[in-house]
Amino acid sequence: MNHAPEAVTFAREKAGLTKRALARTCEFSEQLLCDIEAGRRNATPEKLLRLAEALNCPVVFLEAKRVTVAASTGGRAAREGALPNSAPLPATYEYAPGDIRAAS
Repeated sequence: MNHAPEAVTFAREKAGLTKRALARTCEFSEQLLCDIEAGRRNATPEKLLRLAEALNCPVVFLEAKRVTVAASTGGRAAREGALPNSAPLPATYEYAPGDIRAAS
């Protein structure tokens, strides 16, 4: 799967859009957007770009996170939180209406 379904839903809700409104903006059917958010259908890279533009967020926010554990660690890195994407999030975020990017 190219996208993280929960990230699409989070971004849509933060943007204050209904599924119908987002689907219309992206020129998708409402059923397709529901399936993308539920993880029943894959969002292609083109669809992810359209979603990101409509939601005013970076594409990377909507992409599925890929985690690889080196064979030599036997999974220890994952258990100890030493993976590349395991850093804690910044403590403060400021949200503008329709914008889910972190404050800089």
